[in-house]
Amino acid sequence: MNQNLKNIKVILATDCGSTTTKAILIEYINNEYRLTFRGEAPTTVEAPFEDVTCGVINAIIELEELSGRKILDNDKIISPQSNNRGVDLYISTSSAGGGLQMMVGGVVKNMTGESAQRAALGAGSIVMDIIASNDGRKYHERVQKIRQLRPDMILLSGGVDGGTKSHVVELAEIIKTANPNPRLGNNFKIPIIYAGNKDAVSDIDKRLGDITDLKIVDNIRPTLDRENLKPSRDKIHDLFMEHVMAQAPGYNKLLTWTDYPIIPTPGAVGKIIKKIAYNENISVVGVDIGGATTDVFSVFDKKFNRTVSANYGMSYSICNVLAETGIENISRWLSSDLEEKDLTNRIANKMIRPTTIPQTLEELIIEQSIAREALRLSFVQHKEFAVSLKGIQQERTISDTFDQTMSGETLVNMNKLDMIVGSGGVLSHAPRREQAYRMLVDAFLPEGITQIAVDSIFMMPQLGVLSEIHEKAAVEVFNKDCLVRLGTCISPTQVDADNKEVMEYCFEYDNKKIEGILEFGEIKMIKIGFESIKTKLIMKNNSKINGLDEFSGNVYGGEVGIMLDGRGRPLDFDLFGKTFINNWSKQTNEYPLK
Repeated sequence: MNQNLKNIKVILATDCGSTTTKAILIEYINNEYRLTFRGEAPTTVEAPFEDVTCGVINAIIELEELSGRKILDNDKIISPQSNNRGVDLYISTSSAGGGLQMMVGGVVKNMTGESAQRAALGAGSIVMDIIASNDGRKYHERVQKIRQLRPDMILLSGGVDGGTKSHVVELAEIIKTANPNPRLGNNFKIPIIYAGNKDAVSDIDKRLGDITDLKIVDNIRPTLDRENLKPSRDKIHDLFMEHVMAQAPGYNKLLTWTDYPIIPTPGAVGKIIKKIAYNENISVVGVDIGGATTDVFSVFDKKFNRTVSANYGMSYSICNVLAETGIENISRWLSSDLEEKDLTNRIANKMIRPTTIPQTLEELIIEQSIAREALRLSFVQHKEFAVSLKGIQQERTISDTFDQTMSGETLVNMNKLDMIVGSGGVLSHAPRREQAYRMLVDAFLPEGITQIAVDSIFMMPQLGVLSEIHEKAAVEVFNKDCLVRLGTCISPTQVDADNKEVMEYCFEYDNKKIEGILEFGEIKMIKIGFESIKTKLIMKNNSKINGLDEFSGNVYGGEVGIMLDGRGRPLDFDLFGKTFINNWSKQTNEYPLK
């Protein structure tokens, strides 16, 4: 793209999802970039169309009808724009065709295997399986698994530079024996990225060089105490473009339209989360909950992590959520008792008819109770994966480390968390913003002072790509049109259930003063819009706020307001009955009063 950024006034961005293709129009109005129109259409990567550009064109046609701007001419995008015709920049993301699906290999599953998984997840892929020397499977079982899964590509790592070669060479032998066919297209060799011990390169090439498209990059773990993920992530992205995208129907045509390479949707979401965290120097947790998977992103101390919970979603994998969390954990969020059989049947109906939406208030409450558990389980997985490097504090050889199962400490520190951003249908399209607020707080249990926000219409992927090209436009649209700031959750910790008073509070704004006492088990909602509020908090009975006895400073309101959460951390449901559940809903105006 050779254009001067100052000349970019109209931007078209699309996201080709597995079921829906979304298109947005961003325009430069009154010295700032704003989202002006949005269109969508079914994705057309499968039969009978088998051409992703059909869905893109249909979504753009809707944009043309809404905006009155002529964008297409003979199924080609008019560029540059002039006189209400065309656009200056066109970008796209994609997860159509199931997105990027990978396997990773590492000598030690919870060291190099996990580093490889971090590299793949950060590049926007779904990690289907980890093959490791110590994964407990027999040789033939690993071979069978590789053949069965048919990944788009494999990332192979293992061994520090100058260390033992035999284990990673054995993994290469397993891949050679499996000789897997890629998922899309049978007329090319499967891409293998080798990011392990540099001394083993010639041995790896002997085994895989002829039968695969082997690419060599720098070692993911050159030493035990250093992780080097960028070369692998960059190569994954390059191969995704060259191989996976090239095999998907219509993508070659779409690539000729875009002004910047297409990247996987989750990778693009990660880019905007990182950009906001770095620009504002804050810690952020982001979540995108879908029908089949839930992605969680986090940035703490400028370290980015992403996990994919492939079995936790709100439609296709809703029964997995039920199986994992149990009926009791879903029932505890309901304001009234429901027979176990009835609740189970309702959940099964959602899996059978994944595109249905709740038709009654009771169905909505059940769906949002399940969402809390799907989000909670995904976040538990994320915290277990987003850890400091393992095996670096003791001197040990690779063979000593081989049986190590100790994990590093999680990087997710809830007391240091500044913002939670939620996305996905159950959050973005909740009938009331209060419901999205409650779901995020109940699932993630923020501690101290934490801003809560949701993506208004799921445009984070497009803005993630845009942030790579035109950061000003991406950040302005993200803050003004994408991010709905719900408010700030204030959650004291070390709360003593035996003492009634948790915190004394005082908020001052617009010559008004709101003050009072928060008691144990209470949720209070202070209705204040998105503005900076002078705040004074005094802890009672040994409670803490961000580890302190009191807080004086400014916090932000939001579309819903400031939530005071006196339930303590973690939530102990043995202390709360249905009366509490009902009171929480009433205090937060979560549902219409019955």
